Amino acid sequence: MTHRIALVTGASRGLGFAMAETLAARGWHVVALARTVGGLEELDDRVKAKKQPGAGELTLAPMDITNDDAMAHLCRSIHDRWGKLDLWVHAAIHAAPLAPANFLDKKDWDKSVATNLRATGILIPMIAPLLQASEGATAMFFNDPRGGNMYFGAYGATKAGQIALAQSWQAEGAKIGPRVLIETPAPMATATRARFFPGEDRAPLADIHAEAARLVALI
Repeated sequence: MTHRIALVTGASRGLGFAMAETLAARGWHVVALARTVGGLEELDDRVKAKKQPGAGELTLAPMDITNDDAMAHLCRSIHDRWGKLDLWVHAAIHAAPLAPANFLDKKDWDKSVATNLRATGILIPMIAPLLQASEGATAMFFNDPRGGNMYFGAYGATKAGQIALAQSWQAEGAKIGPRVLIETPAPMATATRARFFPGEDRAPLADIHAEAARLVALI
């Protein structure tokens, strides 16, 4: 096995999609995880269509990161097949509709907590041993500092909690690993941003694949 192994959570759309595609093009074997089967199949089609000599491959993992049993099974499968993980890119997110704090929808709040915060706290202990089995392994998180902003209550609060967890892990592993990178992507022309900022001029926004290439270079 010559390929490095990457797990990308949230790989069916947005930055996760672009990161998975970029990593595969650069020789990684990418375990692409998401709930949306159609998005994963589109990713697979794009990677196969652009495949060049030396490129990596995809393993599609259509599952929900909030399903603890499914995630434990996936981590066990990664261990049994490769014995390690060289990279975890955590791009999975639930972007709840904007709303005043006193009008938070209970279902959106619960889903935000489950996806953005709870799942991160469950996944770190599951994935850490796989990363620790690889010398120089990296976990990458994406900051979006909107906590406390008007109408971003559910998204901002749970995203801030996710990054706080990542920062603790980063400090704890500074000497013993794995390396934890917390990056703030440039504003990109994604569907999520379009929902947050309808009518925004998208011309100045970063191309998502160019941003993915910049972030992959940091790894």
